[in-house]
Amino acid sequence: MIDTLAHDQELHDQELRFAWDRIRTMVYDDNRRSEVSTALGLSWVKIKALRRLQGGPMAMRELAVALMTDKPYLTQIIDALEARSLVTRSVDARDRRCRLATLTEAGREAARRSEEILTRPPAALSALPERDLAELTRILASIRTGAGDGEPT
Repeated sequence: MIDTLAHDQELHDQELRFAWDRIRTMVYDDNRRSEVSTALGLSWVKIKALRRLQGGPMAMRELAVALMTDKPYLTQIIDALEARSLVTRSVDARDRRCRLATLTEAGREAARRSEEILTRPPAALSALPERDLAELTRILASIRTGAGDGEPT
């Protein structure tokens, strides 16, 4: 009985690792970060900043936390985005010590383009028969991740 349980656990672990390996490989092989960086001529962290600002203006300190970076580096990021007319900086009317970063129209378009690229399904998924895709969708919907907004880092 113990041998059967150990064997079953071993098979389960192998299947689990195989499934994860297939998912991980599909994601890594479909390198969207590189594609979006090339398309927009921006580093990944600058693209992340644009995407974060899609929800509206953010205080620089809040944006630094969201991007998991320090304030001096964020200043460099915003300087570069401002130089390309993708963001503007302004003083927060509620707290004059606070600076807000806001997308310009060009910044909104760049963020929209990044979303278009990053959310395009990989060819491997697009090639699945409808029945398999429906089953995969059902399975993935049942997985509880505990993740916040699903924002890739």
